[in-house]
Parts: sequence; structure tokens; C-alpha cells
Amino acid sequence: MLEERNTPSFASALLRHRLAWPVITLLLLLAVNTAFNASFLHIEWRDGHLYGSLIDILNRAAPLVLVSLGMTMVIATRGIDISVGAVVAIAAAVAAWMIGGSVSGTESRFPLPVAILGALGVALLCGLWNGVLVARVGMQPIIATLILMVAGRGIAQLITDGQIITIYYTPYFFIGGGYLAGLPFSLFIVAAVFAVLYLAVTRTALGLFVQAVGINPTAARVAGVQAGRLTVAAYVFCGVCAGIAGLLISSNVKSADGNNAGQLLELDAILAVTLGGTALTGGRFSLVGSVIGALIIQTLTYAIYSLGVPPEVNLVVKAVVVFIVMLLQSPEFRAQIGAIARRPGAGAVS
Repeated sequence: MLEERNTPSFASALLRHRLAWPVITLLLLLAVNTAFNASFLHIEWRDGHLYGSLIDILNRAAPLVLVSLGMTMVIATRGIDISVGAVVAIAAAVAAWMIGGSVSGTESRFPLPVAILGALGVALLCGLWNGVLVARVGMQPIIATLILMVAGRGIAQLITDGQIITIYYTPYFFIGGGYLAGLPFSLFIVAAVFAVLYLAVTRTALGLFVQAVGINPTAARVAGVQAGRLTVAAYVFCGVCAGIAGLLISSNVKSADGNNAGQLLELDAILAVTLGGTALTGGRFSLVGSVIGALIIQTLTYAIYSLGVPPEVNLVVKAVVVFIVMLLQSPEFRAQIGAIARRPGAGAVS
């Protein structure tokens, strides 16, 4: 009897966990894909690496996961960065320009490590610019990053001269399209960034400081937390994550498009972060949740295209799913539904 009384309470507590509904949503999307595609879960070894729909989803989700991790730290400090898509385009354009090279695929204008560091350095400067405008100048985060969002596209197109730069340098393709130990190399990059960030926020005081700044910046400063520096660091990290994502995307598609690279990626990143349980008001954040949120969006995108949903309604379907998940995550909404269900005669048939 004791076990019977405890079981419902345990299930209820499990559902109240902030990651419960994102995980359930991801599992449901996987189930839908499996129902309409019998080979969806099938993974096989082909051409020296693992091949299958799940591997493809993970590989394509890698840039979004990176940007979502950076966005998580910015939102946790009560900020927002809507310029990450433009930073992706800038980083890709810088890398493509520095690589240059000929159609032979064996020449590069600069050594590959220099091109990579150059692209990441520019992305870091973009994040620093946003952080200084927010923390030092005092601009509203959405306005400060809107400036770079608009100007960044122009900068990327200036670098590419308004053209799509095709990359022929073969070693560069390994970053976003290569495989290591049978898995996409991009997954190892994402895992490394996640591991470093996760250890930093859980094994040091960084996580506590970020929460303090997000909850009450004034109280955090009074307590001795360098709120300004922490905010700038969050934007710098977000910029670097966007830069790495730009390298993955340009390497995978073997080109750099200043106009379309990273288009609307900032919106997907914000959705992924909020789906994962991070509060837009700052303070409360979840790195694991952001990763799950990014996987939800990529799995949903895969399902939309594989089910043959017309392209003109793709964004509507995505918005509806996100809306439902956010409602289920809301304690107030669940409490209202529970109150309605407990009303006398709620289930009666008139």
C-alpha cells in the first residue's frame, strides 16, 4: 500500500522537473518520426562511419546547440543576443576569405589554423562589442545586439563582396563534414564546448555568480560580484560560440553566404533555450535543457520535411509545437488545468 501511495507522488514530482516536458516532447517527436519512417532509428556503418537519420539530426543540430549554449549564458545574465546569426555569417565569411585558394583544393591563402583563429577572433570582437554596449554603455541588450544584427549582415557581405564564396580547400571540410571514430567531428566540438562550460558553471563559483547577476544585478554588485565583467564575458562567449557555428556551417556546405548564413538562427537559439527551461528574466538556466531544446527544434524540422509538410506552413507548425511545450512547462497553466479538472461535476455529462 505504501508503494501505491508513493508512486503517484513520485510521478508527479518527476513531471514537475523543468526538463521533464522537453524530454517528453523530444521522445514524442522521435516516436512520430519512427511511426512514419520505419528506418528512422536504423543506424548502419557505411563508408567508414555511422550513417542514419539520428546521426544526421545530431550533425545538423551541432551549430544550433553551440549558439544555444552561448545564448543560455547571455539570457542567464538578463540579456539577449539577436546578432548571433549575423556573427555566424561574419565568421564564415572571414574564414572563407582567409582560406581563398584555388579549385585544386590544395592551396589556401593563409594556413588553416590561422584562418580558424582569425574567424574566431572576429567573432570574439563581435561579442565584446555587444558586451561593452550592454554592460559599459548601458544600452538595452535587444537594442545593442540589434545594431550588430543589422550591420553584421552588411559586414559579412562586404567581406564576400556580395557573392557566395565557394571554398575548395579540402582540409577545411573536415570541421563540419568530417568523421572521427565513426561519428561526425562536429559532435566532438560541441561536446568539448559543453564539457568546458558545464564544468565551469558547476565546479566553480561561475554558475552562482551568473545566477546572482541574473536575479538581481544590484545585489550581486553589492555582494562583490563583478557584474559588468561577467556580462561582457557572457556576450564574448556567445560570440565565440556563434563563430564556431559559422565554421561548422561553412565547412559543411563548402561555402560562405553573407546574406543567408545563420538566417533566423538567433530565433531558433532563443526558442531552444526557453524550451530547455531557462528563464528569460535571468538567473535560472539549464545547459542540458538548452541542448535538449536544440535537439527538439532540429528533430521537429526533420519531421516537418520528412512528412512532406508544405514549406509555407513550416514555421507555423514549429510555432504551434513550441507554444504547446511552453504551456506545459508553465506551473501556472498546469495549476489552472488541475483546478478545472478538480471542480465538482467537471467530468459529468449533461
